[in-house]
Amino acid sequence: MIDDDPFAPPAKKAVPLEQQLEVASIDELEFRIQKLRAEIALCEAAITKKRAQREAANSVFGARPS
Repeated sequence: MIDDDPFAPPAKKAVPLEQQLEVASIDELEFRIQKLRAEIALCEAAITKKRAQREAANSVFGARPS
């Protein structure tokens, strides 16, 4: 069986970030920053939660030796 579909649209090449930023409008860039800040906040919350879980486990089982 052949995996190539002759009717499939051509694959898009990845555009470097620098080039994406050059052609983006101010509104698009501000929206991108908002999305990135929200993603950073989610990551920071996940880190906080994981640290609390680790501390709870360490209090029960003791810390692992380094």
